[in-house]
Amino acid sequence: MGIVFAPLGLVLVFTAAITPQWREGQAHLGMAGPGSLLRSGTKSHGTRSGSVEALILLRSDGLWESCLQVERSDLRQCWPVAGPYQRDPRVRLAQGLVLTSLFLCGTGIVLACIGVRCWADLPLRGVAASGGLLVVTAGLLSLTALGVYTHNLKRLGMDPSQRIHNPRYPHLNLHPAGSLYFGWLGSCLQVLGGTALLFSFKRPRCPTCPCRHELSVSPCHSCPEMTNKPDMDVYEVSC
Repeated sequence: MGIVFAPLGLVLVFTAAITPQWREGQAHLGMAGPGSLLRSGTKSHGTRSGSVEALILLRSDGLWESCLQVERSDLRQCWPVAGPYQRDPRVRLAQGLVLTSLFLCGTGIVLACIGVRCWADLPLRGVAASGGLLVVTAGLLSLTALGVYTHNLKRLGMDPSQRIHNPRYPHLNLHPAGSLYFGWLGSCLQVLGGTALLFSFKRPRCPTCPCRHELSVSPCHSCPEMTNKPDMDVYEVSC
């Protein structure tokens, strides 16, 4: 369970980190006025005035990239995050936590694979459990980053002095996007997989015969399952 869930969680968190859909917003563009921002561009494409007024602007932000797209068109542009959004301490905190989470999860998976040792008869339980501890820590860090971002989603990059609505620029209704859900799912899988690996600290108890004679190979009379099999050799098994 740990070997399967931990890499899957790492892939999902990494996918969430590199995609720019942490939050999305849309706004209806008023293109009828003479001060329109996209009037010249839309005229060059031969768009009618009726369809110009119905344009919807889609904005998406991630940890390292932002995108802008006009709905029902091929007009799309992405750029690295900049400005107040990039300088927001909560965004920078989320970036640091996600990067640390990815590093710890990758290291934990490597330790878990070395500890499990599928090519050997006996695993290194301490090494596997240590890897599980790193994976759990990585999952908790990514959950913290997602929680901070989601809680402050509508306030990230917003300057309090500029909250007065400017009619020239459209107002965006921001809401959580798909990358956040990938991150939540991946973080939960990391916690579950790391917790499963943590059980490696506890060694299983193997049922053995109560009376063991190191120099005798005869069956022990206190074990009823052995008395019925006189031709059986008794071995001492160490778990």
